[in-house]
Amino acid sequence: MAIVLKAKEAAELVYSEIAARVEEWKKEGKQPSLAILLVEGDPASAYYARSKQKIAERLGIAFRLRSFGSDVSEEELQRVITELNADDTVHGIMLELPLPAHLSAAAIEACIAPAKDIDGVTPSNKLAVYTGKGEGLYPATPQACIELLKHYGYILEGRNVVLVGRGQTVGLPLFHLLQRENATVTVCHSRTPDLGAHLKHAEIAIVAVGKPAMITKDMVHPGLTVIDAGINELADGKITGDAAADLGDAAAAVSPVPGGVGTLTTAILYRNLMKAIDIQMTLKGDV
Repeated sequence: MAIVLKAKEAAELVYSEIAARVEEWKKEGKQPSLAILLVEGDPASAYYARSKQKIAERLGIAFRLRSFGSDVSEEELQRVITELNADDTVHGIMLELPLPAHLSAAAIEACIAPAKDIDGVTPSNKLAVYTGKGEGLYPATPQACIELLKHYGYILEGRNVVLVGRGQTVGLPLFHLLQRENATVTVCHSRTPDLGAHLKHAEIAIVAVGKPAMITKDMVHPGLTVIDAGINELADGKITGDAAADLGDAAAAVSPVPGGVGTLTTAILYRNLMKAIDIQMTLKGDV
């Protein structure tokens, strides 16, 4: 049976680090604060927003949840983001996805001040990920994939890694982060004709496509570690990843969904908030 790479312990280590940093900020008279924008209509988004709020309260971080009706306009969301950008008591801003069809996530997210963009979605932060230059905030899920591997002692340098997924949110930024770890990366996707052929020679596979059972038991081998960054809601309301449920019978190690990458992603978001405060203080000359 495969080793199950649960993220709870890794996440708790990150939360301990954050809690200590929050106390340091408070001693300096600064109250760390996060604002989440939620457009009503998607139950999963509402659940994730509430989960972030509970964690913020536990860490001593001020939390603002701004909820909007499903008919809200892009202009209204952009106006609110502009106000939050100018509010020095708000240190992080995040837009919960998905959005209704009439809204453009890219257009709205582009309004977030880069120094408050804790999920690394603005153009300047994306550029920082791709180039490795400048003081940027990187997307949380790609960071969580790497953090989980390192927590379990994996060394990425020189390892053969197959990355399944090339999306703007996870796959593309993760490719660049893996390159900086000096991994040897092969990028596959939903249109790769023989995915199993690529996985045959891989030591690590990271999948982030958004398709249940994208990786099946017959594709893996006993020396393969699978990091599943997919989140899919089934008809019965259950959450599953991109890897088939029986993968543990054939692989060396597998991260679970839920309880894997997603658990660590939320912790990384709050670590990004701490970095965002550092960046903002530097920009203001308050260091």
